[in-house]
Amino acid sequence: MNKYALFAFNGNAMCFVHVLLNALDLKARGAEAVAVVIEGEAVKLIQELETSKNPLYMKAKEQGLIDCICKACSAKMGVLEFNETTGIPVTGDMSGHPSMADYLEKGYQIITF
Repeated sequence: MNKYALFAFNGNAMCFVHVLLNALDLKARGAEAVAVVIEGEAVKLIQELETSKNPLYMKAKEQGLIDCICKACSAKMGVLEFNETTGIPVTGDMSGHPSMADYLEKGYQIITF
């Protein structure tokens, strides 16, 4: 299996940097597909990363590695309006959240942070 979905739940910026590092590394090493799914408290990090033009975040975004941001968590954390302006899909087909089952059905291995 050479497809990876990295689900980031942790709202700690240092932890999220490791998600980005791993996503970029997997892609650089030839992974067929890498999808970062931003969930939980991690949805609050997007505004700072976008505003500061964080280099790792921007690189992952430019490479299309950031697949989606959770709609329900964005709403709950008060960042839905901003997150919808980023150009990254804000989704939630599973009670407002991205579904892990959808990624599994598409052949992704799931890694959670």
